[in-house]
Amino acid sequence: MRKRIYGIETEYGLLVKDSEFRYDPVEIANRIKNHVFSKGLGVLDLHYRANDEPPGNGGFLANGGRLYLDMGHLEYASPECCNLVDLITYNRAGDQLVQDALEELGWSDQVAIIKNNVDLETNATFGCHENYLVGRAFPFDERENLKILSAFLVTQQIFCGAGRIGGCNPHPFRDWDGVSVEVHEDDEPVDFQISQRADHIPNEFYRWVQYNRAIVNTRDEPLSDPSKYRRIHLLVGDSNMSEFATAMKMGTTTLMLDLLEQGFAKKEWILAESVATMRSISRDPEFKWEIILRDGNRSTALELQREILECAKAHLGGSNPETDWILENWESVLNDIPKGPTALIGRVDWATKYWMLSEFKKEENLDWHDAWLKSQDLEYHNLNQQSGLYWGLEETGDAFRKTTDPAIEHSKTRPPRGTRADGRGALIKALTGSHVGYLIDWIGFRLSKNEEPFLMLDPFISYKSEIHDYLKSMELLPQPEE
Repeated sequence: MRKRIYGIETEYGLLVKDSEFRYDPVEIANRIKNHVFSKGLGVLDLHYRANDEPPGNGGFLANGGRLYLDMGHLEYASPECCNLVDLITYNRAGDQLVQDALEELGWSDQVAIIKNNVDLETNATFGCHENYLVGRAFPFDERENLKILSAFLVTQQIFCGAGRIGGCNPHPFRDWDGVSVEVHEDDEPVDFQISQRADHIPNEFYRWVQYNRAIVNTRDEPLSDPSKYRRIHLLVGDSNMSEFATAMKMGTTTLMLDLLEQGFAKKEWILAESVATMRSISRDPEFKWEIILRDGNRSTALELQREILECAKAHLGGSNPETDWILENWESVLNDIPKGPTALIGRVDWATKYWMLSEFKKEENLDWHDAWLKSQDLEYHNLNQQSGLYWGLEETGDAFRKTTDPAIEHSKTRPPRGTRADGRGALIKALTGSHVGYLIDWIGFRLSKNEEPFLMLDPFISYKSEIHDYLKSMELLPQPEE
């Protein structure tokens, strides 16, 4: 597609540091969510969205995004964004909203919000979901294309992984409540691996999101006009602290989707076995990342990414400035990977963390599985900028920035332009503090004074003027802009 729509859903971990703290993690998450809405930053749902999403479980925000609880986890979904700068900005705005609430509740010394994907003690996992809009004609139902996409995602972790200490054996039912599954300890103990999600992905393709996770999620839920669009919803990637890693994860994937849509992707990229390869790449202590292709040839994850990059440069280069930025930085990071983790500090999360933990391990004479070192692993992802290890890189200028702090602050309360999130944000602002009943979803809304729904089926249209006129007719005009 010439135009793009991006979105990220982030599930946050909660670390309760005080064993005598009066609330458990689920109640903490609920109170953080309620605090955000109590400040007038959005409106809570008045209706059931699903059996496990009762009224008040979550709601839409004035910035066009959404904050809610998902199976006990606090989760933020960014608004629809049409460029990478907006995406990074609104993703971080969500981080800041929940961290602000924690601090305003006075709990920042007892509780930490962790933007990662695994509990290092229990190996429970929580996700980072990527969303990409493609045309309905996108060849997603052809199995060969799914395998090509899978090969790309499996090897993409070499610059998008968040890294972790240790590992666990994956099993498709290990997280099901009420199901007893024998889970063996690792036959090959791992000290450090580059992906947090690799151990929790047991399938190459699967439709559902929860439990039986897959490299490529095949669910067809467009959240837009189904005759025109399809939403590619991926849950294989890690949550990133680095703005560069987030931009490259989303940016390179959208170029991969462009190659598939335009028929330039090559079947020669397909792997012999995607799930096992994803795990072996993540766990390779020498960072060689050897792979076997379906045709029997041997290669490496780095070399396959180079081949895909060259194809993208040949067919997509010069399309627009954002595409050229992605291509330039994709090539830059692939060129720097062979130089070792220190060449990637501030851009690649796993490499940055590996460097930090290795230095700390050496200074304190620790084993990789020492509890102190594991705590430092988690602190890399702490959203508290006074204590989280990542934030020191931004203070020293060693972390790549694609957005700014003022832009993030602005984006906590105002929606992005260029997508329907702009109109949704205006709607939320008008409803804040009002007593009118409402039902809101990504694709439209309904107000109690009018039985007809207002549909917003095209994510590329802001609907702002139409919503303004609609609200004016119902005497529900939004407040003037400041």
